[in-house]
Parts: sequence; C-alpha cells; structure tokens
Amino acid sequence: MIVIDASALVKYLLEEDGLQRVGPFIHGKRPLYSVDHVLKECLNALWKHCYLRRVLGVDTVMNIVRGLMKLVDTGVIVLEDERKYLEEALEISLRTGITVYDALYVAQALRYGELLTADRGQAEVARSMGIHVYLV
Repeated sequence: MIVIDASALVKYLLEEDGLQRVGPFIHGKRPLYSVDHVLKECLNALWKHCYLRRVLGVDTVMNIVRGLMKLVDTGVIVLEDERKYLEEALEISLRTGITVYDALYVAQALRYGELLTADRGQAEVARSMGIHVYLV
C-alpha cells in the first residue's frame, strides 16, 4: 500500500508540474494512505497560493478543498490519526534531520512499504529505511 504525502497531493490539487505522475496513483492505485495531518498541510499550501501569492481566488481554493475532501470521503485516500506515528516520527526526525511533518509520512510508510512524495530529502530518508519511493 502507498502512503501519499502533502507534497505529492498538493501537486495534484494545484495541477502543478508533476501532476501527470501523481494522477495515476490517485485514479488507479486505491486506496492511498496518509496521516490526517496531510489535510492541514494541503490547506496551508492553498492558503499560501491564495493569501500570500495571490495566484488563486478564494472561490477556487474552496472548490479545490471540496475536491480534496471528496478524495477522503470516497475512500481514495484513507486517513489515519497522526498520533499513531508521532513517537516514531520524532525519532526519525531527530536521527535524520527531516522535519517531524515529513517524518510522519515516513513512519507511516514503514508500516505500508511505499511512499509517494515530491520531496527529495524525505525520499532519500525513506529509501535509506527500505521504503519503496515514488518520487514525482
């Protein structure tokens, strides 16, 4: 099973470069797994695009959020409570230097064996731990 992190999911939601590599995972490899923290990270990225960069309008962002929630509500992405992985994530973070946010996905991927990410540093750490990584 594949864990999707916020960096890959945001590429899909914002139709950024790399979208074409994320789409097949969203549409064909179900279910994907993630920690519930992914929602906060995605919404924060949308906030940055709307409020700070002014490249998206509020209505557009709200439509994207509804699409994100549909992915969760229909079981395309299964969310797990981040608390399940916090201790292990902190240990990974302290040993490798990646953020706790990124380490949450790595800790979850240790359980499921695969990680879908656009974050090169996180991918490197995950690979070093024996996780199969899809870098998009």
